[in-house]
Amino acid sequence: MTTPDAVTARLDALTDWRGDTLRRVRELIREALPGVQETVKWTKPTSPGVPVWEHAGILCTGESYARAVKLTFPRGASLPDPAGLFNASLDGKVRRAIDLHEGDTLDGAAFGDLIRAAAAANEQAQTARKRR
Repeated sequence: MTTPDAVTARLDALTDWRGDTLRRVRELIREALPGVQETVKWTKPTSPGVPVWEHAGILCTGESYARAVKLTFPRGASLPDPAGLFNASLDGKVRRAIDLHEGDTLDGAAFGDLIRAAAAANEQAQTARKRR
C-alpha cells in the first residue's frame, strides 16, 4: 500500500496507545512538513507493514512493538538534536531512533525541528547525487 489511506488503515488497526501515539506523530509530521508523502512499506504475510514518511527520501518510519513505538530516522546520526529526542540506536553511524513507551510525551516543537532537519538532509543528499 502506498497511499495516505494505507497509513490511516495501519494506524486504525492499532487500537491501543500505540495507535494513538502514531496518530500524534503523524499529526506533528504533517504540521512540520505540509505535503509530506506517506506510505506503508515492507508488508508481508507476517507483517502488516510500517508507516513511512518521506520527502526526497525517507524521513522516518513508525514501527510498533508490544512495548514501544520506534521512530527511526535513516540519517539521524547527522541531524542536530539539541532537545535530546534520540534515545535509541545511538551507537549506529547513520541511523538514530526515538523509542516512545506508553505514557511518554513527545516534545512537538523539537520533533518538528527534527523532521525539518531530516527533510533538509534528504534534499542535500539528493542534490549531491544529481551533481555526480
